[in-house]
Amino acid sequence: MKMVMAIVQDKDANKLGSEFVKHEIQATRTATSGGFLRSGNTTFLVGVEDERVEEVLDIIRTTAHARKQFMTPAASLDLSMEATSAMPLEVQIGGATVFIQNIEQFHQF
Repeated sequence: MKMVMAIVQDKDANKLGSEFVKHEIQATRTATSGGFLRSGNTTFLVGVEDERVEEVLDIIRTTAHARKQFMTPAASLDLSMEATSAMPLEVQIGGATVFIQNIEQFHQF
């Protein structure tokens, strides 16, 4: 048995959750936030048998899409203590970050 943890952008969370339901994959969904852009994410925890891991990964791969977004870095003070304004940067967001762990035991009470 494996634990698949998938962190996806909120924009993809509802569709991914629906796909899990459609494929009869049970998942726990939690609201999380990213540290870099401080934007909303959703983390799915999916406990699956080893033979279904690729199916879960395929669903995530086809549902969670990367996007480009402009962000303005926080104003910083240089050594002269003057505030500098930064130009907006184009960054890639979204997609999915997935961790897979072995599960030694599983109990349901």
